[in-house]
Amino acid sequence: MKKLMNYIGGELIAPQSGNYFDNYNPAFGEVYSQIPDSDSADVELAVKAAEKAFPAWSVTPASERSKILVKIADLIDDNLEQLALAESIDNGKPLKLAKIVDIPRASHNFRFYATGILHNHTAAHAMEDTAINYTLRHPIGIAGCISPWNLPLYLFTWKIAPALASGNCVVAKPSEITPMTAFLLSELCIKAGLPAGVLNIIHGTGPKVGSAITSHKDIPVISFTGGTKTGEEISRVAAPMFKKLSLELGGKNPNIIFADCDFADAVKTSVHSAFSNQGEICLCGSRMFVERSIYDSFVRAFVESVKGLKVGDPLEPDTRVGAIVSKQHYEKILSYISLAKEEGGRVLCGGSKIQLDGKLSGGWYIEPTIIEGLSYNCRTNQEEIFGPVVTIMPFDSEEEVLGYANSTRYGLASIIWTQNLKRAHRVASKLHSGIVWINCWLLRDLRTPFGGMKQSGVGREGGFEALDFFTEEKNICVKL
Repeated sequence: MKKLMNYIGGELIAPQSGNYFDNYNPAFGEVYSQIPDSDSADVELAVKAAEKAFPAWSVTPASERSKILVKIADLIDDNLEQLALAESIDNGKPLKLAKIVDIPRASHNFRFYATGILHNHTAAHAMEDTAINYTLRHPIGIAGCISPWNLPLYLFTWKIAPALASGNCVVAKPSEITPMTAFLLSELCIKAGLPAGVLNIIHGTGPKVGSAITSHKDIPVISFTGGTKTGEEISRVAAPMFKKLSLELGGKNPNIIFADCDFADAVKTSVHSAFSNQGEICLCGSRMFVERSIYDSFVRAFVESVKGLKVGDPLEPDTRVGAIVSKQHYEKILSYISLAKEEGGRVLCGGSKIQLDGKLSGGWYIEPTIIEGLSYNCRTNQEEIFGPVVTIMPFDSEEEVLGYANSTRYGLASIIWTQNLKRAHRVASKLHSGIVWINCWLLRDLRTPFGGMKQSGVGREGGFEALDFFTEEKNICVKL
């Protein structure tokens, strides 16, 4: 059975404790590899390696840093099949999805920031004949990057790439639930010639590794994507230490469908936005609001489409919904389906676990589930489920649906379907969301910042703002 290794100081090494724990294949419900059970000793070793590497890496010309990061992107492209297979086995997502979304976007993250640093600039301001003020940007030092399990390599590289491009060194923790692609990335970084200690990847649990990164006195900047409760804990620890924070947290995203929508496109994309990656995407449209005049016809078409989704082996090309990532999360999702029924919800489609045949019989599968008849403020409609479960309800006016949409503590993303341009802009401006998609979903441009409002996070990721986040400004005033 394969044992993963930590990547510290340019080498693949065992955890200092020598301890490992099991990594499960969710499609089978079986152990298929071993994960380092790292702790603060491994984090300390990584910090020392990063401190040693930082003086040289921070002043390496941008063109040289760019070449190395482009090389990593090229290697990700060259190893797409292997990485996609690893992610599908680790995560339970359809292999096809990993091939066309996750791995290509991971490569794009490195390529975007590798080229972005070649065009970075700072401002200068002349005070007539008195002085010139100009701004310098320096890398901060060591960045702590902690990423989630749902889009393992994509979100991992989204943090690492701008940090490295900016001249920082990184101590990174991938999710212990889906560690395989991060391990494979370690091997690619060695092959690409990334200098020792510039990137360090520590495998292990949040309480042991994540906490050690967050609380370490020599890691001044933390980028975290994950649950809101964990974000609260990171904030509690990091705030008294005056660490720079970027927190991308939970979501309970509304999908608002007006009567004048492109009906076919709205149905098709809403199926995708609800159940892609088993609904395990923080941006999924998990609360659907449909204008009453088309509600019945939309629900019929939506339910019919969802019933046609194949749940099955993630490695099969026609599978649309794979396995739930872990047994614990599988049980959590089922508990919310039970809660929805207790709260008066009617299951229109799905609602049950699935036991497949043969080698898949031990896997964790749940039917794509649609529930109606719930109040907008019940627990099912207020708490993040993060699975293949959506609720649907009618509305009569913009004012009403805005009240529904904005009622949660989250504010990550929203979706609007309408052909009315004025309405689209009007409603979008009133939604409490960090990103609003109009007549589309998950259409991303890395040049734009990304993040949430309310308890969906603090700060912004993506865009050239990510390069700014991993640097610190210094103003220089020169008297003439």
